Amino acid sequence: MSLKIRLARGGAKKRPYYSIVVADSHSPRDGRFIERVGTYNPMLDRSHADRVALKTERVRHWLGVGAVPTERVARFLGEAGLIEKPPIRETPIKSAPKAKAQERLKAAGETAAAAARS
Repeated sequence: MSLKIRLARGGAKKRPYYSIVVADSHSPRDGRFIERVGTYNPMLDRSHADRVALKTERVRHWLGVGAVPTERVARFLGEAGLIEKPPIRETPIKSAPKAKAQERLKAAGETAAAAARS
C-alpha cells in the first residue's frame, strides 16, 4: 500500500478549505483517508498563522513510515521545517511550442535571415 500525504478539498463552492490527510494513493481525492494531519485555508492571507496548521508529530511519524507528500504539501512541510524545501519548478513545459512548431519557427527564421543577406 503506497501512502500519500495530500490535500482533500472541503468547503463551499468558491470558498475552498483543505484538509491535509494521509491516504492510500488509489483512494479518491475527497474520499477515504487514514488520518487527518493538518488543514490549509487558502482564503486567509499568506502571513496569517492559521493558513496552514500541521500536527508535526503525526506528520513526522507518517514520513518515517514511508508516506510521500504531494508537491503542494511538500512545500508546506518544507516551510514548516519538517523536510527539505523542494525546488520551485521553472515555467511549465506545457507552455513551450511542440516540436513541429519549433521546426517551423526555426525554418522561418533561417529564410528571413537568408532574405536579409541577399
